[in-house]
Amino acid sequence: MRRRKESALLDTVHIEAGPVTLVGDLGIPEAAHGVVLFAHGSGSGRHSPRNRFVADVLRQAGLATLLIDLLTEQEEEEDRYTAHLRFDIELLAERLVGATDWLLHEPRTSSLGIGYFGASTGGGAALVAAVQRPDEVQAIVSRGGRPDLARAALEGVRTPTLLIVGSKDDVVIKLNRQAMARLPEMTESQLVIIPGASHLFEEPATLDEVAQLARDWFRLHLHQTIKSS
Repeated sequence: MRRRKESALLDTVHIEAGPVTLVGDLGIPEAAHGVVLFAHGSGSGRHSPRNRFVADVLRQAGLATLLIDLLTEQEEEEDRYTAHLRFDIELLAERLVGATDWLLHEPRTSSLGIGYFGASTGGGAALVAAVQRPDEVQAIVSRGGRPDLARAALEGVRTPTLLIVGSKDDVVIKLNRQAMARLPEMTESQLVIIPGASHLFEEPATLDEVAQLARDWFRLHLHQTIKSS
């Protein structure tokens, strides 16, 4: 992963999602035509250097980004000891839907096509949330994700979905293949296995490849929307 200075100023935003307020970092490049919402279950949220690296690549390609913590600080602290909230896919998806609705009503992003970038259990939450907002979510990318945790929702996914897994991540490869087999035939989907990469894509150039694949997928599928008056 190459270190780089972030390409756009990020605004800290506060999003009401049910009974909690979520904190996110919103970055909007000039003439953006889409916005990508990052989802991660626990332990690696909006401050994750991996997520911020990918987000910067996307902004340089003309895509806005919203990096968000789906759990509150108190919940994160609790999850460090119990590890149960990161696997509460319904809760994470509910928070993701709340952030999606915020983007739809925020004047700076309301006309932008929405994509999800999910990592780890956030990959499963992204698929569940996309089923709940099928007309708004235009593309999904999962990095080392757990789409299998979306369970029954997989059969309702209509959103173009790209699953990215490292070749050294044997168990997750198997789970992603099983999940992909349950996606409807009409749904555009692809599984890409990056050679030499482990679960966190820490090997040289592997995260760069993730970012480029995500950039190309979102640029292909995200488009501005026209709101009726």
